[in-house]
Amino acid sequence: MNIYLLIAGLIALATSVWHLTYARKQFLMPMLHADFDATAQVIMRCVFHYVTVFLLLSSFVLLACAFAAIAQMQSYGMLIFIALNFGLFAIWQIYIAFMSDASVSLKRLFQWLLFVLIAGFTAIGALQA
Repeated sequence: MNIYLLIAGLIALATSVWHLTYARKQFLMPMLHADFDATAQVIMRCVFHYVTVFLLLSSFVLLACAFAAIAQMQSYGMLIFIALNFGLFAIWQIYIAFMSDASVSLKRLFQWLLFVLIAGFTAIGALQA
């Protein structure tokens, strides 16, 4: 068992659960009830669910790789892809927080920390495999 991938998978799974519960209630639903273009609302709903699918698939791949359910040769590329995605998510969220006119603090946009942890543990786990 690869402990680093297990940790990354558990953090990713917790992030998925947070996304499907709290984020849906606090961000998606108010946005869908706001008064702006219906097409934009549909697109944002799609984007929300694209993120949901990515988070869940990444969680399952990380956990499968942690338990060696996927051969090492096939898993390496997927793990690097997942680590890069989460790392870029973190960088992008930090950048937006600093450049935002709304002066959003990194405390409020805390997901970057989860993304950094997932990316780091995944990268280390891929190298350990």
